[in-house]
Amino acid sequence: MAEVVLEGVSKSFGDIDAVSNVTMTVPDGAFVVLLGPTGVGKTTTLRLISGLETPDAGDIRIGGRSVIADTPAQRNIAMVFQQYSLYPHLTVRQNLEFPLRSPILNTPQTQIERRVAEVADVLQIAHKLDNKATALSGGEMQRVSIGRALVRRPQVFLMDEPLSSLDAKLRADLRIELKRIQSDLGSTLVYVTHDQVEAMTMATHVGVLDRGQLVQFGTPREIYENPASLYVATRLGQPRINTLPAGVFGGAPDRAATIALRPEHIREGDGKPASVTRVEHLGDQTRLHLLIENHALVTLVDAHTTLRPGDTISLRPERPLYFDDRGARVI
Repeated sequence: MAEVVLEGVSKSFGDIDAVSNVTMTVPDGAFVVLLGPTGVGKTTTLRLISGLETPDAGDIRIGGRSVIADTPAQRNIAMVFQQYSLYPHLTVRQNLEFPLRSPILNTPQTQIERRVAEVADVLQIAHKLDNKATALSGGEMQRVSIGRALVRRPQVFLMDEPLSSLDAKLRADLRIELKRIQSDLGSTLVYVTHDQVEAMTMATHVGVLDRGQLVQFGTPREIYENPASLYVATRLGQPRINTLPAGVFGGAPDRAATIALRPEHIREGDGKPASVTRVEHLGDQTRLHLLIENHALVTLVDAHTTLRPGDTISLRPERPLYFDDRGARVI
């Protein structure tokens, strides 16, 4: 596998700066998630790495070598898209074999058979090899799509929201599966999503993008606990981080305009009075919706709480984050 380095990479489409001066190092064997809402440059960044787009400025290196002048085929990468991209008239085995039968690779038949068997075993679809692609479930189709990338053993895997079209349970199952496969293979993987759960559960590193710029890069824990801006703070965490005027609880630092509190960082007792507006029982946890000085916030309480709408409790912040009026972090 290989390290991927982007150095001052920019790409515009007319008047739109899709990617602006992005510098990022994807370590060898890392699972990097590019995170952000639609239209911030995640897919364009992936297409630049793959060679499907050419940067206007900057350099891209894979395995220590500049690939700016290389075609996608010469870069030895494999890409998995949101749609399955399978050949419906072929069997699962034939779909998996297809990339290896390229004249460029000239893979011997014995090696094709061995690799297909290995990948089918890893993806737990060996019993489906002789089925037509059209006879598979959505989850099985996406496994075959991933398998087509795995059989080639490229330097880097690039995945563009491959799980977003699946139902919630299947998405959760394949998250675990995909992380296991990447870990077992030790492969370098760059993965695009707007789903913060995918970022938190799968990534070794997260790159947060905003309007074409990489605004923070680090481990999921670093970004969750130490966001560089209010924008970054809102990208991770479920329920969403609470934001209130900085002075609600008092003691705010100079220049602070906003106090941001993770739901688990709000404690009961010795603080400001807040009224309960709603109680959400979710089995393993209970979310308490509150109103404090006409500002709404959500906190987590014991699953067996007896609190009810209309009750009043006292709140105090723990590990608050402060931001100025432009959303920059105030330490």
